Amino acid sequence: MQTISTLSELCAMRASLTGIAGLVPTMGALHQGHLSLVSRAKLECCWVGVSIFVNPTQFGPGEDFQSYPRNLAADLELLAHSGVDAVWTPAAGLMYPSGYQTWVSVDQVSLPLEGKFRPGHFRGVATVVAKLFNAFRPDKAYFGQKDAQQVAVIKRMVLDLNYPIDIVVCPIVREPDGLAMSSRNAYLNAAERKAATVLYRALGEARRRYDAGERNADQLRASMRSILQEEPLAREEYVSAADPVSLIELEKVRECVLLSLAVKIGKTRLIDNIVL
Repeated sequence: MQTISTLSELCAMRASLTGIAGLVPTMGALHQGHLSLVSRAKLECCWVGVSIFVNPTQFGPGEDFQSYPRNLAADLELLAHSGVDAVWTPAAGLMYPSGYQTWVSVDQVSLPLEGKFRPGHFRGVATVVAKLFNAFRPDKAYFGQKDAQQVAVIKRMVLDLNYPIDIVVCPIVREPDGLAMSSRNAYLNAAERKAATVLYRALGEARRRYDAGERNADQLRASMRSILQEEPLAREEYVSAADPVSLIELEKVRECVLLSLAVKIGKTRLIDNIVL
């Protein structure tokens, strides 16, 4: 496994490659969810690269950029055992040189849900992913379903900017009690960790009602809220039943629906979703 920090090294390596190249973009603090993306990429690609970069432009004021979990040595060890071919670890000054002023904005799909509570977040996401695509020039790029709106934003960007890249969305990897794996789970104390299972239980209640025939989106949203309200440590930011592509809130589910929610458990903000 090669560990690369400069753009010139990455470009030289990429120029030497043949066959299908896969990219797994990450911010580090890797867990089994990230490794599942790597495993999928290795099955489908001749060469797999991973980026590790905690992107400052997708964090808003008062968010956890400074405290975001970082352990590069542990991440590199995990990736070496996973059979990754190369890891790119660019410095912030390389990604955003002095005087930086060029941004990628994906308009409508960035506005609701996460976009409402984290203004500017998806401008940072779209910009850094575009820069990673330009540097790696992958044939396939792998993202987790847990960040459902991020997936929608990136798919829209790829379509609009004519990137010849296949975006592969991989299932959420969960703990045995249903909690979606996330680097931010490390912030939770024991009581908060137990309370955090309320997100998946809320989604499960909505799925149960859907399976029983419920197609009124307001009722599906209400069923999630009813479970969240049972947990004293949970503070809802949003509960959504939306079209999975446009993210427009639905009144009636006719084909499929993205159920998603954002909840604060203590000081930790968690998100989760399922597609029905």
